[in-house]
Amino acid sequence: MGQAHQSRLGTYRLQLHRDFPFDAATDLVSYLRQLGVSHIYSSPVLSAVAGSAHGYDVVNPTAVNAELGGEEGFAEFSRSLQAEHLGLVLDIVPNHMAIGDRANLWWWDVLQNGRMSRFAPYFDVDWSPVGASAANVDAVLVPVLGDHYGRVLEAGDISLEREGGSLIVRYFDHVFPVSPPSAAVLYAEAGAECSSDYQVFLADALATLPPAEPNDAQTLLRRHRQKEVVRKQLEELWQREPEVARAIDRVVHRYSNDPDLLDELLGKQNYRLAFWRVAKQELGYRRFFDVTELAGLQVEDEDVFYATHERIIEWLDAGVLDGLRIDHADGLVDPEQYLVRLRRHAPTSWILVEKILEDAEELPDSWPVEGTTGYEFLTLVGGLFISPAGEEPLTKLYNEFTGETHSFSEIVREKKRLVLREVLGGDVNRLAFHLRELCERHRRHRDFTWEQLRQTVIELAVAFPIYRTYLQPDGSIVRSVDAATIEHVIAMVREHAKEPIDEELLTFLRDVLLLRKGLPESREFILRLQQLTGPVMAKSVEDTAFYCYHRLISLNEVGGNPGRFAITPEVFHAAAHRRQQRRPYSLLATSTHDTKRSEDVRLRIHVLSEMPDAWRAFVERSAARAARYKDERLIDRHTEYLLYQTLIGAWPISVERLQQYIKKAVREAKAHTSWITVNEAYESGLENFIDALLGDAEFVSDLEQFLLPIVSAARVHSLAQTLIKCTAPGVPDFYQGSELWTDSLVDPDNRRPVDYGLRRAMLEQVVEGNAEQMMLEHERGLTKLFLIHRTLAVRARQERALGATAGYRALSAVGDRAHHVLAYLRGERALVVVPRLVHILNGRWGETSLEVPQGQWTNVFDRRTVSGGRIDIQDLLSSFPVALLLKEDV
Repeated sequence: MGQAHQSRLGTYRLQLHRDFPFDAATDLVSYLRQLGVSHIYSSPVLSAVAGSAHGYDVVNPTAVNAELGGEEGFAEFSRSLQAEHLGLVLDIVPNHMAIGDRANLWWWDVLQNGRMSRFAPYFDVDWSPVGASAANVDAVLVPVLGDHYGRVLEAGDISLEREGGSLIVRYFDHVFPVSPPSAAVLYAEAGAECSSDYQVFLADALATLPPAEPNDAQTLLRRHRQKEVVRKQLEELWQREPEVARAIDRVVHRYSNDPDLLDELLGKQNYRLAFWRVAKQELGYRRFFDVTELAGLQVEDEDVFYATHERIIEWLDAGVLDGLRIDHADGLVDPEQYLVRLRRHAPTSWILVEKILEDAEELPDSWPVEGTTGYEFLTLVGGLFISPAGEEPLTKLYNEFTGETHSFSEIVREKKRLVLREVLGGDVNRLAFHLRELCERHRRHRDFTWEQLRQTVIELAVAFPIYRTYLQPDGSIVRSVDAATIEHVIAMVREHAKEPIDEELLTFLRDVLLLRKGLPESREFILRLQQLTGPVMAKSVEDTAFYCYHRLISLNEVGGNPGRFAITPEVFHAAAHRRQQRRPYSLLATSTHDTKRSEDVRLRIHVLSEMPDAWRAFVERSAARAARYKDERLIDRHTEYLLYQTLIGAWPISVERLQQYIKKAVREAKAHTSWITVNEAYESGLENFIDALLGDAEFVSDLEQFLLPIVSAARVHSLAQTLIKCTAPGVPDFYQGSELWTDSLVDPDNRRPVDYGLRRAMLEQVVEGNAEQMMLEHERGLTKLFLIHRTLAVRARQERALGATAGYRALSAVGDRAHHVLAYLRGERALVVVPRLVHILNGRWGETSLEVPQGQWTNVFDRRTVSGGRIDIQDLLSSFPVALLLKEDV
């Protein structure tokens, strides 16, 4: 581990949590080594919120998560990896921390001490938020209340308590600190009541803590130490003198039971408790997307970087880590600056960024990383198994069945506006404020109203075709791709804005974004805009529009574009060649913890593109039969169409799993119900409909008959896709459990326990078996496991054939079924041949053939040997659905 020469053969993603901790992962190490991967790719392991299912809600980046097994568990896991010569790629979270849990001592200190906290610079807090009253300046908005503040306070749901040597504010499970000066008032009252001069003395010491500026580190530290000394002395005093403790308890009780006194106390805090809905329009800190419990970090600050990366750097230096996966790099102010700094501590490590690349978008060349986590590959490879001939009839059926008249791009624009208004309103207001500051510097623009500027910000964000640009407002050079994006955005605002935006204002904004104005005020506007457009894309496209547009739901995938129907072999080959030249160690993913559907679910649904007429007939039969179970007021046609496609992808599926999935889908769609405003009648109607439909034996029988050819074709496509993943330029990534057929839907469905006992036993069969035996158990997924094991073994033995330096050359079949073949050479020694669109093909290869370079070639799967020259595809794929040929040494 930790060696630059560690072969990058394949990664296996594990989701660690308290029910699958380090010892469970340790038990899998020998299995994964036998499978053939070179690295375990782990979810975050640093201390997270209690019960976290994923680890992205870090509360302490300096400690290992105790629920996973703590320091010793991680050490044992690392030792087991070293013993089996496996590497470790660790997922890290530089963008944010969880703040809803008091275990985050840094945030607790910020709430207690405000701008005079040592940790105030760590978090991206706006201490003077837009529209804040004088009383609320320097106070962090904490929107956790179930109703308006005054109502909650007067209902007695907020209380004051003594805890150790401190006071806390409690709202059900939420607790908050009390600032030292305001606590000192209560301590002084209690000291006077019980005539304790020492208590009064300590109260005075707390009230007169040395003031400090945020950048005055020495005074901040002295203030913190003095505060802690007083706290400990108070705790000791209350333990030593019960009468003094009873006095403070009486004062606490009095404040806690008097809304006026408690309101006065709360008004002196460094935070402001508020109704949770307020976060939609007002928020004083940057969040991860719209998650109020996750606050943005300022890792662009060198001190913050080192404080949050202490353990990561320690593990890199010790050789414990071979690679890092950077979560949500686009959330950072300056991703490149961050990556350059990180690279200094990981000069030979494998650094991968989670980055959604839209059509034709590339990672910036200047980023010192090996590549991405592979979503762009997922879209490309999956598109090979969609028939372009199905686009028109499936679009027609979808429009007729649902009444949908809008294109996907139109839906996206509308959902972006919805998200910007209803979910990210606070971020919009913040940007509008910075835009107003810019405009006020120019007499031709200073008269625009607040609402006009706010609407301009919304339309700018709506028009972005990608997650973000990477403008450097402190520099003078704009990358050509960023300049082109800005020009495109301005043009799209002109064309599609809900209300026309003033032309001079648009020209001014274009010049600001292209760094032509050189205004100091433009810096904050540019940086904040770049941090906003990513969350807008994620929340409006992936988390909303994908659940509203159901033409072919297998296209609705992270990194995908449901408006683009299929991928041609030529497009795939060009992308593969480019990857081999530019980022040969980029991951190749087909399923992840974030995908909306597993690879095998998507591939089943893809097959519908090959059989649109049969699909139409099935939908019409199903809808006619389902009508008896429907309440038309509750069951809309969009959801019904989603349901039928989901059954195609995931059958057999339990009623409960399907109900949970559909509930999440309709809430994300935000049309009839949502996470914020639950429509219980609608959701109950859906549950009843699903229960009745799946209880209909005739419907289920029809479904299962209809699925037979779909499942058969999809399994061949799955083998083809998996072989491509294992042999194309890049490094294959396997999500936990996906070495067999997987029927998972979006999380939490894809976090169900994996049966590794079954997989171990099946791997033993694979090691001892051959292609003929595997095909006898094709239905169980043995063929997929066999393919992965054999191909990864080739990657290990033949790095020149399938490694980073092996070239990539597309080959073209000839014959009337040539378009059903995808073939390519890696270097001069490996040849890959897979079928595509096999439902249409129906086994009828005819005279289709492929010209193979001269030499003797052995098929890795069936061990048959063929000579170079023209080979017959039907014969090549007769014993196993796909082929990997290796050239024998002369």
